[in-house]
Order: sequence, then C-alpha cells, then structure tokens
Amino acid sequence: MATHLLHWQLPPDWRWGSDAEWGKHRHYQEVIDALGRSLSLVTAPDPAHAPWLHSEAQRLAHRDHPSISTTYHYWADYSASHRGPGYLRRWITGETMGARLARQGPDPTPYALQVLRAAGSAMAYLHDLGLTHGAMAPETILVTPTGRVWVVGWQWVLPRSEIPAGLAPDREGRPQPPEWVGGEWAPTFASDQWQLAAAGYAALTGEMPPSKDIPPIRLLQPETPVSIAAVIDKALARDPSARHASVASFIRAIDRAIGSRTMIVTGVDRGEADMPGDSQEARLRWALGDDYEVLASLGAGNFGSVWRVRDLTLGREVALKMLHPHIARDERAVSRFRREARLAVQLAHPAIIPIFDWDSRGDVAWYTMELGEAGSLAELIDRGGARALEEIASQIDLVLDALTAAHASGIIHRGLKPENVLIDRYRRWRVTDFGIANIAGVDVAGTTGTPAFAAPEQLLGEEQGPQADCFSLAAIAFFALSGNLPFGSGDSRSILAMQLGRRADTAAFPDEIAAWMDRAFHP
Repeated sequence: MATHLLHWQLPPDWRWGSDAEWGKHRHYQEVIDALGRSLSLVTAPDPAHAPWLHSEAQRLAHRDHPSISTTYHYWADYSASHRGPGYLRRWITGETMGARLARQGPDPTPYALQVLRAAGSAMAYLHDLGLTHGAMAPETILVTPTGRVWVVGWQWVLPRSEIPAGLAPDREGRPQPPEWVGGEWAPTFASDQWQLAAAGYAALTGEMPPSKDIPPIRLLQPETPVSIAAVIDKALARDPSARHASVASFIRAIDRAIGSRTMIVTGVDRGEADMPGDSQEARLRWALGDDYEVLASLGAGNFGSVWRVRDLTLGREVALKMLHPHIARDERAVSRFRREARLAVQLAHPAIIPIFDWDSRGDVAWYTMELGEAGSLAELIDRGGARALEEIASQIDLVLDALTAAHASGIIHRGLKPENVLIDRYRRWRVTDFGIANIAGVDVAGTTGTPAFAAPEQLLGEEQGPQADCFSLAAIAFFALSGNLPFGSGDSRSILAMQLGRRADTAAFPDEIAAWMDRAFHP
C-alpha cells in the first residue's frame, strides 16, 4: 500500500484491490466497491497537488468519449471520513502501447492503425473542446486485451494556470515535436498531431521517431502500405503548417487510405452470389451488414475466429465467434457450432459467459456473446506472470460453482484451459467455449481437450465424467499460481506419462492447495 493511503478508510463493504500503478504525479490504486466492481482510485501523492487533482477530476467528469474513462466520484479531504482527496474511475486492465512494444515489438499494420484511430478520435474530441493533450505517447495509450483503446495522462489536459508551476510531462520516452525549441513544453493542436503520429510510427516500426530527420516509415517497415505511410509521414512534417489541417483530417486521411484497400459495400440483397471472397473480415462485414460494426480481431483457432463487434441495435460491444468459412460449409460442423451455443445458453451462471444470438448468412455462421474485456487468463499470465493465491482463490471457487451447475445439468465441458477462461471488467473469471462439451452419458469418449490441461482419460480416449473438468481446473490453478504447466509442454504422450506417474510438483504451494491439486491430478 502506498504510504499516502495508509490513513484511508474505505466505505463499508469496500476493500483494497491487489493492483496499483505509479504515474507522473499520480497514483492509481485498485479498489473493489460494494457491488464487486474494480475501480481505480486516483490520488496525488504530494498533498500540495490536491487542487490540481480536483481540477483534473472535475474536468474529466464532463468528458464523454469511448476512449476517455468515466469519472464516478470525487472524495474531498474530510477528516471525519478518513479518505480523500481522490477520485474514482473504472479500473482498466491492459497495458500501455509502450509496454506492448517492449514486450513483443512492432504491431501488425491493422492493429496499429486501429489503436491510432481510436486515440486520434479522442484527441479530435479534445480539440473540438478547445483543449490540447500535450502528453500523447505510447505510455499514455492503454490497450485492453480485447483491443479497446483508452487515453490517459489527464493531469496535463488542463489550462496551464491549473498545473503547478514548473511541472511538465517527462521527456524520456515521450516524442518531442520539432517546434518545441530547447525542450519547452508548448502543446498546440499541431504538436498533438505530431505526437499522435509519432506513437503510430513507433507502433509500426518499433522505434520512436527523432524530432528531426525522421526516416520514412517504409525505410524501417517496408510492409507498411504506401498510402498509409504517406499519411503518417505528412503528420510528422517538421513544419507544422505542412501537416494535416487538423487531427480530424489526419484520421480521415487514414480512413481513406484504409478504405481504398479494404472497403466493403453492403446492400440490401445479401445473397451468396454477391459474397466477397478476399478475407474473413470482408466476408464477416458482408454477412453482418448494418446489424453489427466489426471493430477488431480477438484471435483465431483451428475452427473459427473471434471478433470484437458493436451491436448497432442495442449500442453495446460484444464478442462474435465465427466459424471459418470452409468449415461453415460442413452442415455437421454448423450443427455442432449451433449446439455449442445452445449448451451455453442453458447454463445461466455468473461464471459462464452468456450467449446472446446465433445466426448465419451464406457460408458465414456466428454467435455473439458477452465480451470478456480483460481478455483471457492465458493473456493475463503472459502479461503479468504468476498470480497470488489471494487474488485467484475466490475466482477458482466461482468457476467450481459454475462447473457444479453444468454437471448438475448433465453437461461436461471437456475443454477447460486458460484461453477459455475469460476475465470481465470486474476481474471475474468466466468460462466460455463449450465446443466439445457433452451431455453426460452421451458420446463422452474420444480424445478431447488441450493436452497440457486435459485429464488422462481424455488423452486416452476413455469415458469422461465430471472428474475430467476438475482435473483441468486444477491444472489451470497450477498454471495461474506458478506460470508453469503442471506436466510440461511436450506432446500428448510425454504429458500422459507425467500424469500417470503423478509427477506434478505441487511442493511450492500451501499444503491445503497442494493436497487439493494432488487429489484432482490422481490418474
């Protein structure tokens, strides 16, 4: 716990969360409210900055944009309440663009442009209000595992008179527009555009551009389309007057460059003869028509792909699971796909992702479900490493309760793995993907599951009951607590040999947890 929060007393039934982050002159502490929501308590460690923090919260509370986090409440510094000053906004699970670049290098062009356009939309919104950001950089662009973009660094989006004298954003890791002579911080609409383009440049090339003599994007990343490179290079012009007329113009130019390559025109008649055949995204956009807006790809597997889309009728973002077109031509595969959706619909439980709709057009078949905004458990471990027992114990209990409900209905999942445990915005674990689930007593034999998390009877193709799901959940708990696979990462034969030899090393866990795992792993 940060020292400046030690005197704080949260309201009844609230508790401190497990995560916290330090920013420039700000501290972000996760708190869990009485409704179980993960919120971010934003505070200023320096008491002298309390008026600055209040101005930030007050102005942020009046912002209304999808990439700007909602401010819920401001706690003033009242001694009777033993809390304040600080304000609450939603807790954002994800990583900065800078952290992502450091972890995995440059992004694919479509992903980089998606982030650039979302951040640019927020900046254009600010400019319409007569405000500049002044601190746009890879470190002030947060991206969730589902591809949603949030812009942060709001302590700088204030009139200079409300920012303590002598303070400015750090220069390290932040692109410096060429017009800022001698390192002076002098944000303008034109410098915001330059910084936004510099963030896009870094996303595409993996390198932050210098303030002058910037190498063309295609020199560093030849795969960048010519039209898109030209748009970004123009935004990075040394002379502000040579840049785009505005950030909005910059974003429109990107849209035109993208549109010239990928635009799909949908009409009233969506017969199969008119279906585009160049890419899965094009086919999906054709099939969805005016019902959904495709926002981003969330991944793909052997049988299908998952997309983040906006339901235009209800105005909400959802996840859409689509069968690969060549598989969707198989009636039996489509029948199994429909069955997967129906099984999930039967199981109304807080720890099971709900299914909203199922449909197909031409050879495109899909269903929509609730969006796990924080991504999967696999992505969480990949980003942040092993988790503490205190963090995951209640989540394991919740998933166990969901499995109990499924088993009571005669449904065995048979495909539990970290990729199929999604995390919602409130940090709850939720099970999805009932693609190979079976009704107990009906076709429950056959090799199934991902070997690293499958029970021995699954790898041997023997009859499978509820114990197979329990085995998989114990393997998931082992992975979450250690960051390692319980029986190694070899092929199914070597994993099976380890399982039958009871060679999962649970000694590092507390005795009760080790005993629980050992029992679940019993062959």
